[in-house]
Amino acid sequence: MKIYTRTGDKGSTQVYADKALRVEKDDTVVQSYGDIDELNSQLGLLAAVAAPEHRESIYTIQRNLFQAGFAISASSTLTQDDVATLETDIDALSKKMPPQTDFVLPGGSKAGAQCHVCRAVCRRAERAVISLSKHYDVPPVVPAYLNRLSDYLFTLARYMNVQAGVEEIKV
Repeated sequence: MKIYTRTGDKGSTQVYADKALRVEKDDTVVQSYGDIDELNSQLGLLAAVAAPEHRESIYTIQRNLFQAGFAISASSTLTQDDVATLETDIDALSKKMPPQTDFVLPGGSKAGAQCHVCRAVCRRAERAVISLSKHYDVPPVVPAYLNRLSDYLFTLARYMNVQAGVEEIKV
């Protein structure tokens, strides 16, 4: 696969699902791809600073985000089971730490802070996908997955901070 084609030099790009459809690079479909890609890149950084026990979960999420991008543009294997897995993981992590009683500031340990960055980018990607769904057919599992993923990332950030012995700063 060649990395450059020069076909996008004038501000348009080809939508994967429809090889004949070209859209402007500021189209909502491209914005959604871009936000999901940025989230995936931020998750790569999180995997680099996270404890080894969290890396496989992060890699699975990264693969699922590729599927979310495919779902927007073509076909995907992302399913409600992937959403349910996030819910199971949220519940498991929540049992390992004190319940949340207040709003907390994003931050803490390096891994926890990076997880909060991922959560915020995930929320932006979710908003972009919701905007996209007003103009394109977006499988309902995609915004559901992103919504649950942001909840998971918040819970994981809290857990990483507990593991690191870093106290949360309450608002």
